[in-house]
Amino acid sequence: MHFRDPGFTHKEDILTGAAAAAAGGVTGVLCMPNTNPPVDNEETINYIKDKAAQTGIDIYQTACITKGMAGGELADFEMYKRLGIVAVSDDGKPVKNAELMRRGLINADKYGLLLTSHCEDMDIIGKGIMNKGAVSEKLGVPGMDRASEDSITVREMALAGAAGVPVHIAHVSTEGSIGFIRDAKKRGLKVTCETAPHYFIFTDEKLLARDADFRMNPPLREKRDVEAITEAVIDGTIDCIVTDHAPHAANEKADFEKAPNGVVGLETSFAATVTYLYHTGKITLERISELMSENPRKLLGLEPVYIREGSTADICIADLNREWTVDPEKLHSKSHNTLFKGVTLKGKPVITISKGKIIYSETK
Repeated sequence: MHFRDPGFTHKEDILTGAAAAAAGGVTGVLCMPNTNPPVDNEETINYIKDKAAQTGIDIYQTACITKGMAGGELADFEMYKRLGIVAVSDDGKPVKNAELMRRGLINADKYGLLLTSHCEDMDIIGKGIMNKGAVSEKLGVPGMDRASEDSITVREMALAGAAGVPVHIAHVSTEGSIGFIRDAKKRGLKVTCETAPHYFIFTDEKLLARDADFRMNPPLREKRDVEAITEAVIDGTIDCIVTDHAPHAANEKADFEKAPNGVVGLETSFAATVTYLYHTGKITLERISELMSENPRKLLGLEPVYIREGSTADICIADLNREWTVDPEKLHSKSHNTLFKGVTLKGKPVITISKGKIIYSETK
């Protein structure tokens, strides 16, 4: 997720982001490094750590693969490890040079850092703002060809496979990418992947209303993609369900064609997953726990959390049958750009306990 701190705190900051997390039943988050300045130096890392210590939740940090996320030179992974960084990514600005990415993968493995790749070929994307297809043509706006995601997904897996090291593919959205990942797993490559709730719920038809709150990157795709992502969650190809929480101010989202990509997701991710996958009988609650808690911790090399006598409580208590309609104005995030606005969900976190303390409680 993106807490926008430092540099873009009009959208979100570490304290408001943590409040949104608590309201969503989330006690630990992994933040992306595309802040200002980017997370590639000791000063910025320590700033985030100091502010995170005030929140009552665990805030883990991703740092840049390349210095300044500029794609020219690898950052100092040894420093990252020393400062407690758990993952690396040039999220939003994919590493264009394949050899540099190969060395980044090897370096990440050397220092025990998860390398997560935002798979996107910027040359293919061009000026695209949504999925390229019938809907983008109808709206008369440039589209983002699925070949952009598919091709870089294959590249990252080929590089990781040749080096014999792991790679994690972020926010998978296409039928093609998930097919390639499934095949790679069968061949024994060390690849893991994630998706976000909107990719197994909504299609690009939501953009027919020309509402930028339905724009994110990767974009909402088509029915066949939604079906493929859903099946991949069910059969275990997808390892994690994440939020990709990306807040933007209302004035930034006002213009459909010029708005930045991204949606908030911390307060809806669990509820949406329960609504569309658990209550529909597609997966069990135990599987949701694996996807949203157990597997992400395992990938980041974090200690497992147990609910047992004598351990410090780190628990989300949810009313699985509680129906509620998402009201953007009632969200705890500083930004309200949710694509679930007006949607009635079934299942809601009502108490969140982190580090043995109740950090969120809602009785009704």
